[in-house]
This record gives sequence, C-alpha cells and structure tokens, in this order.
Amino acid sequence: MNFPDVIIGIYKGFGITAAVTLLGLLYAVPFALVAGILQNFATGTPRKAITFIIELWRSSPVIVLLYAFYYTLPAFGIHLSGITVGALVLGLNSGAYSSQSVRAALQALPRGQCEAGLALGLNRFEALCLVELPQAIRAMIPTFINDLIQLIKGTALVSLITLSDMTFRAKEISELSYNPLLIYSSLLLSYLILCYPVTIFGRYLETSHGSRRGRS
Repeated sequence: MNFPDVIIGIYKGFGITAAVTLLGLLYAVPFALVAGILQNFATGTPRKAITFIIELWRSSPVIVLLYAFYYTLPAFGIHLSGITVGALVLGLNSGAYSSQSVRAALQALPRGQCEAGLALGLNRFEALCLVELPQAIRAMIPTFINDLIQLIKGTALVSLITLSDMTFRAKEISELSYNPLLIYSSLLLSYLILCYPVTIFGRYLETSHGSRRGRS
C-alpha cells in the first residue's frame, strides 16, 4: 500500500475518534467546572470527598479504567457501549486534570472581585457566575486546550475495547500489509493533522483574550 491509501484507510476510523472526543467533552467540561468550584469553596469532609474523586480519576491509568468499565460492569448487570465507556473514561480523566485549572484560576482572583459583586446586591452564586468565572475562564484557556489535545490523543486507547477508531484501522492495515514504518508514521501524521489546528486555535484564544485584558 502507498502513503495516500494508508492515510485514507486510517481516516475511515475518524468518525469513532471524533465521536469519542466530542462526547468526552460533554463529560469533561461539566466535571471540571463542578469539581473545581466545589474543591475551591467546600471545606471539611465535602472537600475531602471531592478531592478523592478528582484524584481517583487523575491517578488511575486510563487503560485500566477502560478495561474495568467495559469488561467488569456487565458482571453487575450494567451494559455500556464502547463509545459510551470510552467517552466517559477519557472525559472524566481529562476533566479531573482540568478541574485543577478551575480551582487555581478561582483562587488567583482578588477577593475584592467577589466582595464587589456582593456589594452590588448579588448573592454568592450570582457573584460566582457573573463576576468570578468570566475572569477565571481566561486563565483556564491554556490548560483546557492542552487537555483537549490530550483527550484527542487518548482516543487511541479505545481501540483496545474493540472500537474501530483511527488506531484500530492502522492495526487492521498492518495485518494486511506489513510496513510498520509507513503505517505508524501515517498514523502519527493523522493525529498531528487533528491536534495541530487545536493548538493554533488555543494560541489565538490566548492572544485575543490577552489583548482584551491589556486594553481593559
């Protein structure tokens, strides 16, 4: 097989890769925001509980979590599709890392920002949503973009739970034509084509938000 044929064959798995990535974001973003906010504001036992959940998802190997959810849950009568398991595990793993960016961004804000919101008659939740989070999101952008790239690259692992993503397609091609240098170099290029535009977009967001902050 020549190079164009290999690339075309690999991108036949793009649909699965894209689906796992997009569905993973639906888990990652809410989990990151909720966990980061709770870890920042909670105290005592609730804070320890949310920290434990975050560290569970951060510290456990993704491949072990994939196997655990996909192969052991059916023993308890819980049957999830491969795409659901892949999106859930990769999304919550990415969200756990991003939650620390949320927490750090909120902690970095001057206390006067919240106090000003309360002085204007906002309650604590309104001050968080209308005053603190909009400012904190600017600081979160670099980490969120990095975690999105990690999420895209992490989808390569879903081939281990029988999903026909790009990595799975590359393995299929390697069984038909033994040329590891060509096939896996093509797979590397395929992921680079997906991730590099995200990197460029992240730099654009950082630059645009930075210039707005400077004008402010």
